[in-house]
Amino acid sequence: MSWSKLKQQLESFLCPALIGRVEYRATGYRYLPDKAGLCYISVDKKDVLRMNDRTSPIRWYGAELEIKNDPDIQIPVSDEEMEEVRKNTKGTVPEDRLKVIARNRKISEYAKELLTAQASLSKSNFVATATKFLSTSIEESIESDDILLNILALVDRRTGKKRILNMSAKMQLKHPVVQFFYELRRSTC
Repeated sequence: MSWSKLKQQLESFLCPALIGRVEYRATGYRYLPDKAGLCYISVDKKDVLRMNDRTSPIRWYGAELEIKNDPDIQIPVSDEEMEEVRKNTKGTVPEDRLKVIARNRKISEYAKELLTAQASLSKSNFVATATKFLSTSIEESIESDDILLNILALVDRRTGKKRILNMSAKMQLKHPVVQFFYELRRSTC
C-alpha cells in the first residue's frame, strides 16, 4: 500500500476532536535508496513520536534509568516472584530485601521491554504496523505490547469515551509516549 493511501486511511479513523491536531508524516529519499526515511507522528505541528531517529537510543537509555530510579512507579510484586528470588539466593537474603530485589528485577524487565518496543520503530515497521492496525480490532491494538498499535488505537474514533476513561490504570504501565496520547485523547472527551 502506498504511503499516501495508508495516511489517508489512518487519518479517516481519527477521533473528530483530533482531526487537524494529529498528523502522520513521512519523509523518503528517492535518490538514496539505502537511506531509510523517517516516519513521525506530530501533534499540533510538533513531532511527538519519531521513528528511526539517531538520537533516540541515547534518550531511551535515559528513560530506562528514569524508570529504574523513579520511586513513584508502583510495580506490584507477587509472592511467586519473591519465592523465585528466595530460591535463586538459596535463602541467604533477609525477607525485607527479597521484595526489593524482586521489584528491581521486574523494573529491569519492564525497561528492557520498553527498549525492545522502541528499537523496533522504523519506517518499514510503521507501514507494517499501521497496515496491521487497519485489519485488527481495537481491543487487540490496545492490549498489544506494540507502542505504535497502542497510539493508533487511542486516537481512533472507534475507541469510545467510556473505554478511554476506564483504562487509566492500564495506561500507567505503558510507555510514556502512549501515556501522552492517552492524556491527549482523555482531554478531548
